[in-house]
Amino acid sequence: MKIAIIGTRGIPNRYGGFEQFAEMVSKQWIEDGHEVICYNPKDHEYQENIYQGVEIRHIYCPENRIGAAANFIYDYLCLRDAVRSKCDIYLELGYQSSAFSFYLINKKERKKLVTNMDGMEWMRSKWSSTTKRITKFAEKCAVKLSACLVSDNDGIADYYKSEYGRESSVIAYGCDADIVINKALIGDVIEDAMNFDLVIARLEPENNVEMIIDGFLNSRVDRTLIIVGGLMTKHAQYLTNKFRSYERVKFVGAIYKKPTLDALRHYCSLYYHGHSVGGTNPSLLEAMAVKARIVAHNNQFNKAVLSDNAFYFEDVESVAKISKSFEQQENALNEFKDKNYELIKVEYTWKKIADKYIKLFNKVAES
Repeated sequence: MKIAIIGTRGIPNRYGGFEQFAEMVSKQWIEDGHEVICYNPKDHEYQENIYQGVEIRHIYCPENRIGAAANFIYDYLCLRDAVRSKCDIYLELGYQSSAFSFYLINKKERKKLVTNMDGMEWMRSKWSSTTKRITKFAEKCAVKLSACLVSDNDGIADYYKSEYGRESSVIAYGCDADIVINKALIGDVIEDAMNFDLVIARLEPENNVEMIIDGFLNSRVDRTLIIVGGLMTKHAQYLTNKFRSYERVKFVGAIYKKPTLDALRHYCSLYYHGHSVGGTNPSLLEAMAVKARIVAHNNQFNKAVLSDNAFYFEDVESVAKISKSFEQQENALNEFKDKNYELIKVEYTWKKIADKYIKLFNKVAES
């Protein structure tokens, strides 16, 4: 089978979740004898034409000239090239800047189009009202024109069923379970490796970082709260200004080295996961894979992954209560983390995720 992966910033991963997904599943598909094309922007730092057996196509993206609007051009050019290459499946990762391009390919080629719908992108607070309306319309186009939809979480699948009456195949994101933890890496971030809580997130309102910090401070525990996330957004600047006088809250900026993030997650007292509008968030699976003690925002997406194997918060008071009772609840948290780790090994391996996609692709190709 000849598969085109479209909608990422390229592999090897230098950016985020979809790029990590593309890198990991494409390697599995190559090992299983499939042909895979992955699209990279021309300015991606990897300039070779083959990466671990995957064919890399370098496509023009004028982001440096026109900003985010360039993604619409880039995604169209990638899809056009894939169609000309007569691929068996076009796997679109996300829809925000690609869905309008679906109108520009013929109906026969659309029958090969599988779209991973990601989260409910139009709900993200960082977007202007105009961008939210455009994104919502793009979502509608993707639902209408794709041969098959993929949701990475039961909660996302329920949304598309309720909103559009459209079924989607539920295939989660994947994660490695065999991870070597290097405790020494924590010293680059915090001196006391055994007395800190942790947040790793984009500093945007829908990730509830402000709620977590307020609750942590109200608990008056003798721990430090480390906040990992880029500091250039408007909301990040608001947060750093609001909490600048609190010594127990440390904003350390973005960290992209996964071994460092793995060590922080493993050794923190509590790992707060505040994401509320996505599906199966990659950072949540990564926390499960290193046996973090997870405290998650109470929503259907997080519960679909963690079930009863976490403590949940929904306001400042519940964060404070959980933070304060850590020592009394440590045994329960340790039991939760062991169950989450076993779940990663059984349900979320990249091999299993890649195989589920191939099964779906075969079904689409036969229809």
